[in-house]
Amino acid sequence: MTPAPFSDPEPGRDIERDTEHACGRDDGPGTFEQFRRAETLLSQRRPLDAVQALLPVLAAEPDDASVQLLAGRAFLDSAQLRRAEAAFGRVLEMDPADHYARFALGKALQRQGRFTEALTQLRMASAMDPRPEYQEALGEVRARIALNGDA
Repeated sequence: MTPAPFSDPEPGRDIERDTEHACGRDDGPGTFEQFRRAETLLSQRRPLDAVQALLPVLAAEPDDASVQLLAGRAFLDSAQLRRAEAAFGRVLEMDPADHYARFALGKALQRQGRFTEALTQLRMASAMDPRPEYQEALGEVRARIALNGDA
């Protein structure tokens, strides 16, 4: 079963404002458009194409949380789990209170079979924002740990 692609972490968020800030329209015409193109490709379930579109954006804006978050989603949806882990970890370095980055990092760790580490991240995400999908992921990891007899 193919995991569902990750949706926009906060549907009501002003994506236009965030992406303009993330990719500054003054950087040249390519960065902002590539970011938007990657968002579109990801929404079309084309994560490998989204990764390719994001490579120049990541090179131009490596310290931007919005860029890293989108990259993490693309990496996760394309099963590049270590790269997803690194991208979400980078977001958390910049903003430790980003509950979605914690959730997504937990999912990346879960898919790597690193359940105890995933549990930690998912617990924090659920404590920050008790969304149903966070609670469901937390339950999955707890069940897996109980099944495996892990601590």
